[in-house]
Amino acid sequence: MIEYLAQHLWQVWAVVAVVCLILELTAGDFFIICFSIGAVFAAVSAVVGGSIYVQLVVFAVFTLISLFWVRPFAQRYLHRGEDPRVSNADALLGRQGRVVERVVADGFGRVQIDGDIWKAVTNRGCDIPEGSNVKVIGRESTIITVETL
Repeated sequence: MIEYLAQHLWQVWAVVAVVCLILELTAGDFFIICFSIGAVFAAVSAVVGGSIYVQLVVFAVFTLISLFWVRPFAQRYLHRGEDPRVSNADALLGRQGRVVERVVADGFGRVQIDGDIWKAVTNRGCDIPEGSNVKVIGRESTIITVETL
């Protein structure tokens, strides 16, 4: 069995290429497909009679080439037109809320935005009283920076 695989190493590279293509279907980030491209070129080098060392070098070189050239092109082309939506806490920037606990000038307070209560600071030297409407102008970790409207 080992002798057969050693004589027909191109088949092993072909299996590696197909397995990588199948794994790419589950991931979808055009990373694993680069290994598949490298395996295809390694299979070609095995068919033309390259030694195992030549095949490994060809695999590594073509994988790296496709990581730096094919992957960025594929991401630009196939993800073109997608809406670059922000999520989580970054989506709070520019949103408006209501102060539920007074925001002290050199301390913290609480602001409610869409039912969620966030720890808030102000960038000005004055307090923001409870009940005031505010706008989120910055974020540091889970603490938002607000200003009055």
